[in-house]
Amino acid sequence: MNLPSNLWRFIILLLSFSIKYFPLFLPAGCQLFVPLGNLTVKPASPFLIGSNLTVFCHSNECKQGFRISLELNGESVNSLERVNCTTMIFRLFNVRMPQSQLICKLKSVDRELPVNGLDLHGGLPPNKPEHVMCEMSRSSDFIDCTWERGQKTHILTTYNISVNRENGTKIHLDQIQDAEEIHIPRATIDENTKYQLIITAYNHFGASQSDPFTFSAKDIVIPETPCITQIEFGNNSIAAILYWKTSESSVHLRSDVRLRTDTGTWEMGEETELREGLIQVDGLRPLTDYEFQMRTCNTSRSNSSKRSLCSKWSSSVVGRSPGKGPSQQLLAWRKLGSLGTNGLRMVTVLWQPPSPDDYTGAVQQYRIFLGNDQNQEVTSCAAVSPCSVQVPAEVQAVSISAVTLYGMSPPANVPLRLSGDVRPVLRPLVPAANGSAVFVSWSWPWGKHRSTSGGEPLHYVIEWTSVPVAELQWQKVSKDQNNTSITGLTAGVRYNVSLYAVTTRGVSAPSSRLVYSKEQKPVCGPSVSVLVHEARRIRIQWEELPVDKQRGFIINYTIYLQMLDFSNTQLSKTVSVSSPRQMWMDCPEGALALQLTASTSAGEGQRGNRICSQPETPAVGLVIWTVFILTLFIAIIANLMCWRCVRERIKQKCMSCGPAWLTETLPKPGNSNAIRLLQQQYDRELSFSSTQSDPLLSPISLISQEERDDVYPTIHVEISQLGSRPTEPTAETPLLTSDPGLLVDSQPEHVSYKPQLAPLAPQGEEVKETEEEQRDVPSFWEEDKCERFGVLLGGFLSSVEVGFTYPPLGLTLSSDSSLLWPTTPKATIASNGGFSLERRATENDVEADSLSLDLQQREIMNPDTAGTCSSQYTVETTLKSGYFPQAATVSSTALCDAQR
Repeated sequence: MNLPSNLWRFIILLLSFSIKYFPLFLPAGCQLFVPLGNLTVKPASPFLIGSNLTVFCHSNECKQGFRISLELNGESVNSLERVNCTTMIFRLFNVRMPQSQLICKLKSVDRELPVNGLDLHGGLPPNKPEHVMCEMSRSSDFIDCTWERGQKTHILTTYNISVNRENGTKIHLDQIQDAEEIHIPRATIDENTKYQLIITAYNHFGASQSDPFTFSAKDIVIPETPCITQIEFGNNSIAAILYWKTSESSVHLRSDVRLRTDTGTWEMGEETELREGLIQVDGLRPLTDYEFQMRTCNTSRSNSSKRSLCSKWSSSVVGRSPGKGPSQQLLAWRKLGSLGTNGLRMVTVLWQPPSPDDYTGAVQQYRIFLGNDQNQEVTSCAAVSPCSVQVPAEVQAVSISAVTLYGMSPPANVPLRLSGDVRPVLRPLVPAANGSAVFVSWSWPWGKHRSTSGGEPLHYVIEWTSVPVAELQWQKVSKDQNNTSITGLTAGVRYNVSLYAVTTRGVSAPSSRLVYSKEQKPVCGPSVSVLVHEARRIRIQWEELPVDKQRGFIINYTIYLQMLDFSNTQLSKTVSVSSPRQMWMDCPEGALALQLTASTSAGEGQRGNRICSQPETPAVGLVIWTVFILTLFIAIIANLMCWRCVRERIKQKCMSCGPAWLTETLPKPGNSNAIRLLQQQYDRELSFSSTQSDPLLSPISLISQEERDDVYPTIHVEISQLGSRPTEPTAETPLLTSDPGLLVDSQPEHVSYKPQLAPLAPQGEEVKETEEEQRDVPSFWEEDKCERFGVLLGGFLSSVEVGFTYPPLGLTLSSDSSLLWPTTPKATIASNGGFSLERRATENDVEADSLSLDLQQREIMNPDTAGTCSSQYTVETTLKSGYFPQAATVSSTALCDAQR
């Protein structure tokens, strides 16, 4: 006992001496260098952990530009004291590291020189050995004694084991270092004698001794160590079956199993003894490597001394658990589509993947069946939800299962039938404070928990989707709940939440509500347009914001009006969301700009598009300028019209550009003497429904040239102007006179019979009209009218030569025929007031049918009318017989006035 102890003490002192005086042979941190001085630590190693250390660093020579420094585990020590140029003292406080490295250096600006180095070793005194235990099997040759040594000392610790009889005689002495177990030969002890076991631990810092352990050979006998012969995994990957055996009877033995994974610690298994030599261990994970050990414990003896009654752990057996198939039903739902013409309904089946803890590997596919019968498979879908299938309309339900490499889950029923039951009432939805969840609650009408038709509730389904429609999400809720929360919502997004009750009869109708998990301000304002803009009011219209732009429930709109003048005035008006989006508004006069905003409970959003508008009426300045320009133009035109020469030129220009009929004076048939005579002749049998209708004509017969002179007389007309010079020419004019006027016609074209071309105007009223028309005509037009007096009679007279001052054509009218025969005109010159006009007419042949009418009234110009003129015409007419239609009526007064 004393010899080994003294030997160990000598070895420790030798090592300490070599470290202190020969540091070259024990370099710090395995660094080999030539020392330039000494490094000393007090107290020397090994030191007690937690002590304060004083370090002396001494350099052999003093080097200028260098300073002495100390590093502990690579970090500089700042607590220092300078002794002289070659010596420095450093202090280390509460050193807790059991292994440390000290290096003393000479440092300059750009250079480092190691002075010396030292490894520090710290340690702790040994704890008292605890839980001393000795045991042996019936067939063992050694007694195995164990203990717990306590905390780690970090330095060499020796354990002395002594076995004494009760009288104090030592029968065994042994020594071991840093151990917790010792084997004592069984032959050294007597089976019936009691012994004491004492364990003493000591090191550099002290010693400690355990409590005596008293034992006898028969008390420390334990069962034999069992042996695991086989391990297997059945269809269930979460359980393993161990086959084991032992060399003794297992009647009074029970089994314990412990297991661990590759990276885990030992754990007691959940074993179940199936029969002798067969144990099932549950609670395993699929596809995992396990290490198993087992032991047996004696149940026939009491453990009053708290000694071990169990055998040692057996040798380890390693096995790998197989994969696991899903064992739970899927959570499934459906979305019904429309019924096709072929009698098939489109059904979208939705499901939630099985829990990863319920199976191993990967889901290969999902299989959908009609009803719960897995023999009628509809389709197989990939491992992605949802899946759409077509099923007959009469199918009440479908089922779905997940298929993996290690098995298939039980079928989950998905009802398709509508129950028709009373649906639950969805209460107002309550957003959560975090803005990502909504609290949902519901109740049954009239406090009922079941439908009136007797369907028992199975569970509830809550589904929600964002608006506009996105991916449908849903959640299954137990029938015993009446509230839940839906999470994962986005703030500012509108959601449509629906609740379904699934009963034994089917699925109820949904109860739905709209909700925001958190309302925000609208991202933009509505688009506004102007319909009508008047002086002091405006009619506007705006579009509703898209749902994804609202980001909350709109409660009102705000209309902003801003004047576009120098005042830059801005007005606003708030409109309720329930008001129509088209309205009249009062506004200031002038151009303005409009903008709209929408507001939610979170506040007012951004303004919408800015549009500018101005009243439809023009500005006052534009109106003034327009009126001024129009007034000036009218004044100029009126002034020009007052000038006679301008008037005449304008009228002449218009008449020359227009057609000939534009300047003709059309006759009035109601003033025809022939019609009056015919009315008297036929006893007023002819009735005129309109003054614009032509009169009834006598039968017309064609006569020869020889018979003309006999039928119509030749009338010779001599026209002389009183007071004229003898040198003025005279004209023979075909003339037919009647009372009170003359019938005059002159046509340059091919003439046929034209009844009533000009009306007679014997009355004073018609004379006045003629005078008024003549006032607006220039002088040379007046002269032309007077000169055309005789011309107007030429259309109905034959064999008459006409000579006028300004005739357009000379005609000869034969009294024997009703046809007009124009003669070759002579050059005529009319002079009046210094104005002269010369014209030549062409020669035309005119044929007309003879008329067999008798003129019953022959009148000549009224002498009274002729007498009033200062310059008169003398007309001599010889008329035998025949009918002469009146083509024009010319007043003698008009003629006289024209000559003036």
